[in-house]
Amino acid sequence: MTHLSETRQTTALRGIPVRPNGWRVLVVENHVGDAEALVAGLRRHGHEVSTVGTGGEALQVFDDADLVLIDLDLPDLDGLEVCRSIRTVGDTPVIAVTGRGSELDRVLGLHAGADDYLVKPYGFRELMARMEAVMRRTRPQAKAADAIVHGPLRIDATSREVVVDGRVVELTRKEFQLLHLLASQAGSVIPRKQIMAQIWGDVWSRRTLDTHISSLRGKLGSSDWIITVRGVGFRIGQTE
Repeated sequence: MTHLSETRQTTALRGIPVRPNGWRVLVVENHVGDAEALVAGLRRHGHEVSTVGTGGEALQVFDDADLVLIDLDLPDLDGLEVCRSIRTVGDTPVIAVTGRGSELDRVLGLHAGADDYLVKPYGFRELMARMEAVMRRTRPQAKAADAIVHGPLRIDATSREVVVDGRVVELTRKEFQLLHLLASQAGSVIPRKQIMAQIWGDVWSRRTLDTHISSLRGKLGSSDWIITVRGVGFRIGQTE
């Protein structure tokens, strides 16, 4: 993961439990003043915030965010290209927050994959309302009953928290989705193709899945938590 600027007073996305009414928000903003003001406002509303100043950095860390706020005017990549790249590999909600205010700019932004488009200068309450609307559409609130308990393993879909033997396990968004998928079908072997389709969509890569499986086993503390069924796929295991 790219190191985040201390001068922007940010916190890393990985390993921070989401508060019941808050999200992990990635701010992609080249202007330091705008970034600091946005981060401060979001934190006051209970969100966990990280910020980067380039499109390249955004593409390295967006997968750990619940929502991305992106300025389209970035020093290395056009923000539209970043939106397209994010949408190509996943479904992370994206709101363009930019000075580009023409009708054509809005159309291009939405076509590039942005879920909403807000033109600077804007009111912070409007931004919060748009964030809430986007999250309602793209991330329906999970019910408390969605928590899965599997021996000493507990997976809470509401807070996106994983606990093993009383220890909180820090997972990326894709790692959490993968573990939740396996644990929600305990006792069943889930084929590789099904896992790739549900977690990564049309992006097919055997190496990507194997890397995430290996990382999950390491973080959970035992390879026995995820069992490989050769020629088929994977199933959740259990350690005593």
